[in-house]
Amino acid sequence: MLKNKKIMLAVALPILLFAGYTMTKPKPVVKMKIKGTIYVMPQSFLINLSDGRYAKLSVALQLAPGQSDGASATASASSSESAGTLPEEPLVREIVTNTVTNQSGEALIEGPSREKLKHRILAAITKETDVKVEAVLFPELTVQ
Repeated sequence: MLKNKKIMLAVALPILLFAGYTMTKPKPVVKMKIKGTIYVMPQSFLINLSDGRYAKLSVALQLAPGQSDGASATASASSSESAGTLPEEPLVREIVTNTVTNQSGEALIEGPSREKLKHRILAAITKETDVKVEAVLFPELTVQ
């Protein structure tokens, strides 16, 4: 009888230890691929290019973690329905317009040139505004 209890204990103990370990081990932490918030500017841009063509593009900003997109601001702070909620959006729009206007259609179509353009816009936003932006995105882009 004592032998049966020892065998039962020898079998049950590893099972209980394994069950306890699996129940108490920490859950895997899911790492976010995008930190911060993506703010899509509500109005697209229609811009004349240097080679006589024009571009229609929409711009999104990957805001740094902790950077407010102004969405919690009251509606009375906005004087026009088409304006976005980002407090410095008019200045950001001017930076994008001035930077893209000097480009040719080919510079916007080619991937490496487009990436350089995004970096120039990002550098100008960082230098001239208080908006903490980590990346500039062009979700939609048409050159004609």
